[in-house]
Amino acid sequence: MTSPKPAAPPPDQPLDLAGIGIGPFNLSLAALAHPLGDLRTAFYDQNPTFQWHPGLLIDGTTLQVPFLADLVSLADPTSPWSFLNYLKTRGRLFPFYFAERQHIHRAEYDAYCRWVSENLPGLHFNHQIDAVRWNPERVLFEIDYTQLDREGEAEALGRSYARNLVLGVGTAPHVPEPLRPLADAPTVPVIHSADYLDHRERLLAAEHITVIGAGQSGAEVFLDLLRHRPPGQERLHWLARSPAFAPMEYSKLGLEHFTPDYTHYFRNLPEPVRDQLLPQQWQLHHGIDAGTLAAIHDELYRRSLHGGWPDATLTPGVFVRTAGRVGTTRVELHLEHAQQGARSRLTTDAVILATGYRERRVDTLLAALDPYIRRDSSGRPRVDEDHRLVLDPSVKGAIHVQNAETHTHGVGSPDLGLAAWRSSVILNALTGKTPYPLPERTAFTTFGLEPRPQPRPQTTGSSPASENRHTIPRQLPVH
Repeated sequence: MTSPKPAAPPPDQPLDLAGIGIGPFNLSLAALAHPLGDLRTAFYDQNPTFQWHPGLLIDGTTLQVPFLADLVSLADPTSPWSFLNYLKTRGRLFPFYFAERQHIHRAEYDAYCRWVSENLPGLHFNHQIDAVRWNPERVLFEIDYTQLDREGEAEALGRSYARNLVLGVGTAPHVPEPLRPLADAPTVPVIHSADYLDHRERLLAAEHITVIGAGQSGAEVFLDLLRHRPPGQERLHWLARSPAFAPMEYSKLGLEHFTPDYTHYFRNLPEPVRDQLLPQQWQLHHGIDAGTLAAIHDELYRRSLHGGWPDATLTPGVFVRTAGRVGTTRVELHLEHAQQGARSRLTTDAVILATGYRERRVDTLLAALDPYIRRDSSGRPRVDEDHRLVLDPSVKGAIHVQNAETHTHGVGSPDLGLAAWRSSVILNALTGKTPYPLPERTAFTTFGLEPRPQPRPQTTGSSPASENRHTIPRQLPVH
């Protein structure tokens, strides 16, 4: 390893905002921050390039949100980083116009985000963030990182200084406890759906395959496997803990749960009410697109045209109690049906876990800041209305979070449709101005009986420290 050589401005020229992680949400923030010339920003990610669920870019799969839910359009439709401008630069605007598509292919969304990431300045890939500290003497955050080479090996050390941070480290694949030992074993084909395409050929060659999970990913994986297995020899099981292979809530008024209005309403509910409400809303974001369900049924029906049933078993309401090996490569799942109370065993040659994602833990990364973070009764970080962690008043900088605040802001936190709006909220709070005016109303539904608070006026000063509200402190001296 070479000697430390900082690649960022020194402490007397700190960043106004340092972003950790470059997924769609921080990429949105970077794109909307780009035209704000007086805002110095840098964003870091340990991956060599932008990556968005590469293991699930199955041919033909589409986003579940319209194309206007790109990185910028719902905040600034005139931005050069919009999806429509991406099409124009690629000479594809007329083909897209005639395609009449609201929901674009997932691979196309990935290509659009990569185009932004390759052309937007201030993004630093191959940078692994090692630690973050608050320096009270400099009144700055210190960010230690390791610069990686093309092979992912350490190449150099560095340190950046920033007045404010934003965490956009994304989510991590969730593996249920009973299956973790098997998922970690190299010889046993138990993989998460996040890695599906990397293992697809091996999986298709397996004699019997089990898919676990009844969300959109599980449905897409099951459909892809079904389409590529011989009729009458499908040998597929699709299991789910949820009580049904249920469609995602996609009615127009139902979608208003993904508006800023609902976010404001949810955030102002008591913590116990929020915790009780979230599991009840699973169909808002864990259901299956109706078109995908229809395609699965059509494929199964087509295979029954000449008599007989396809060798595919679809069973909801089932969970895996325990699991183990049979021989060196097969897996035995011990199942229980939640409603019947019945138990059975299933032996399979491969398991695909479409069991979702969990917010990525940042305890190690923020270990030095842990004493400053205020938490709720369940030990989770408190997050204010501007998507900032509530910190001890002695910390004068802000730490904003993206897709780490479902417990405070509701089901819209991971939704791409709120990306540009949340970026606007963060940038307005950071600058103390209104570079991106926010709509006063976004839903026909009135959530709750109490009137929604009016948007507070934008100021250039700090509001009470108890809420940890700080704008960019240009006037603060740097020691």
